[in-house]
Amino acid sequence: MTISILAYDEKSGSYGGAATTGSLCVGGWVLRGDAEAGLSASQGSLPSTMWGTAVLDLMRQGLSADAAVAQVVAPDTGKSQRQLSALDPQGRTANHTGTESIPTAGVRQAGNVIVSGNLLSSEAVLDACLDGFLASTAPFDQRLLDALDRAAATGGDSRGLLSAALLVVSRHAAPLTLRIDHSETPLRDLRTLHGHATAGAYADWAATVPTLDAPFLGEPFPKIVSQ
Repeated sequence: MTISILAYDEKSGSYGGAATTGSLCVGGWVLRGDAEAGLSASQGSLPSTMWGTAVLDLMRQGLSADAAVAQVVAPDTGKSQRQLSALDPQGRTANHTGTESIPTAGVRQAGNVIVSGNLLSSEAVLDACLDGFLASTAPFDQRLLDALDRAAATGGDSRGLLSAALLVVSRHAAPLTLRIDHSETPLRDLRTLHGHATAGAYADWAATVPTLDAPFLGEPFPKIVSQ
């Protein structure tokens, strides 16, 4: 199973994506995004990382998610084995699910959010992922994690899960990009990593780095966490 969720949070002005799969390195394969282009999730039995980058380039130029997905997908002779979801800077969503996607494959959409998946145990996994996000009252980044937990609890992948990832971007904060590339408990480990990244010295340091809205500002922090 690969299941992904992309969402825009109007309250915080943040864009976020999360994904999990029964294979390795889901964050590197699936999720792409920035606050000027939106987000993409490229997956499937033969995923194209170029799809994810290309759709972002088009949305950065002003194309809607629908138009960008259509333009990227149309010329690719392997599109029947690929999935692509997109969320543009206005929160509009679009999806392509190839006709040869491994069952169960599909998509669910609501306002400012899109869920897509393949190799799922049932259609209920898609519904659970979306419902988990919509029902959560946690902060935006944790709502994305809640969505993955609900999807996994509803059946997930018969192979089990091996990797998980979270990506949150905005104009006013440093990117939050977290990946668990190989683990027997990737969702639990992703939550643990999220806790480390959003509290303490690391979070204090991350709050001082340049952002799109303040590219030259930042107060020195005594406990520097260099990268």
